[in-house]
Formats: sequence, structure tokens, C-alpha cells
Amino acid sequence: MTQEQPQSLHIPETVGASSARLMRLATYASVSVAVTLICAKLVAWYATDSVSIFSTLIDSLLDGGASMVNLLAVRHALEPADREHRFGHGKAESLAGLAQSAFICGSAVFLLIEAGERFVNPRDITNLDIGFLVMAVSIVLTGILVSFQRYVVMRTGSLAIEADSLHYRMDILVNISVVGSLIIVSQMGWLWVDPVIAVAIAGYIIFGAWSIAKASLQVLMDHELPDDERLKIRDIALAHPDVDGVHDLRTRSSGQSIFIQLHLELDGDMTLLRAHDIADEVEASIMAAYPNAEVITHQDPEGIDEAIPVFR
Repeated sequence: MTQEQPQSLHIPETVGASSARLMRLATYASVSVAVTLICAKLVAWYATDSVSIFSTLIDSLLDGGASMVNLLAVRHALEPADREHRFGHGKAESLAGLAQSAFICGSAVFLLIEAGERFVNPRDITNLDIGFLVMAVSIVLTGILVSFQRYVVMRTGSLAIEADSLHYRMDILVNISVVGSLIIVSQMGWLWVDPVIAVAIAGYIIFGAWSIAKASLQVLMDHELPDDERLKIRDIALAHPDVDGVHDLRTRSSGQSIFIQLHLELDGDMTLLRAHDIADEVEASIMAAYPNAEVITHQDPEGIDEAIPVFR
């Protein structure tokens, strides 16, 4: 198996009510930080008239919108399966990721337009002390939020929280860049640095948006789990002493849920009851390693002349 696997498709360490609480708390924290930063940066931009600070204000406005979408999507994704959605609502997280990428791209385009105008009509930056203070507060608050989000992603494997965390990680770099811009303009008087850094920020934002969209599409297109996870699943099944082989392993993820299907090759002379018991034991072993998985097995007589899929 040499197919490239996306880094974002990983397995959560824990599932259940505690994971749901963590995911909800992460969305509330994200929205709260976004609102706080929007207010602070609005004041800083009005006081300094810096296009770099304006770029971070636009980014925070889009962050706030994306985080609100994320909050609603996570709430929907955590709803249990129902009659109309037998596989649950987990893909709402991936749809939220696509929405976030659209928000982020929109902010980048707006920023490029504003930076172009500032190239043509450069203006002095004033009240730099306010700008430095707001950027410092932004870096600290965003750093705390990103640390918490990374903890939540490690515990839950949430794609929506991971996407949210990605653009907040970008914000930290953006804010650091803006601080550098303010220092250069204040010390050297190079007004052109302000829009140049804004353009660089826009390029980085677009790159991040593509990363989010790509990860979301992988889940929506039912991409296989990473190769090491697939090998682990095969090894668990083959560890059963009565399993002679495994083929047609198929995996996908949807929100916090994982779906695993595989064929077990068993002794053709054993009873149907014994084959059923072995399948139950293998499923239990796999679910012990992947508590958030739904596992379906099919029992085949070992050595039967059957067309086995190329992708095993």
C-alpha cells in the first residue's frame, strides 16, 4: 500500500461524552477569543490606520464567522444517528471545514485589494504603542486558544476543531508579522513594508485555506484511513488463531466515527456458529483498539476461488 495518506485523517484517543464536551467547549472558546480580538483590533486599526493591523482585523472577522459556523456544525455533528441518517451526522464537521476555507479565501482577496490601494496611496502609521499592545494581546490569547484546540484534537480527532485551530495558528504568525511591520515602519520609515507584509499574509492565508479544504474533501470523499492504521487493523484480525487471512479491508471516517469493513478467511469445515463467534471476537478486538468504530465482518472459507479486490 503506497497510496499517499492525508495527515489530517488520524484516530482520536478517546470518545464519548467527555469528547463531546471538549469539542463544544473548544467552539465556545474559539468564538469568545474571536469576538475579543475583533473589538481590540478595531480600536487599534482606528488609532493607527495600519493596513497590516487592518489585515488582521479582517482575518479576525472571518475567524469569528468561521468559528460560529464551526460551533453550529459541531453541535450538529455530535447528534446521534437517526432513521434518516443511519451513519450519523459526522460529515457536518467536514462541511464546516469547507465553509471555513471559503471564509479564509474571502478574507485574503479583500486584504489583497486593500494592500493594493495602500501601495498606490501610502499613509503614515500613527499611535504605534496601541498597535503593539493589541498585537501582543492577540498573540497571547490566540496562543492559549491554539494550545487548548490542539489538546482537544488529540483527544477527539475532530476535523472541524483541527480546521479551526489551523487558521488560528496562522493568526499567530500573521500577528508576529504585523509586529515586525510596525517596528520597521516606525524605525526606518519604509511605508511600503506595511502593504508588502499584508500581501504576504494574504498568500499564507490562501495556502492555509487550501490545506483545510483538502482535508475536508478527503473525508467527504470517504478517503481510506492512513496505511499504518489499516495495517494495524489487519494485524488485529490476523492475531486471532482461527483467522487464516484477511482481504477486502475498507475504511473511512465521518466526524468522530470510523467505519471498518473486512472479509475474514476461515476454515471452511467449521460450523456457521463457530464462524459467527470468531467474527464477533475479531470485531470486539478491533473495537477495543478503535472504540469509536463500527465494524462489519464477512466470513469466507479459506482457499475459496473468489475474486479478491486489487486494493486490499
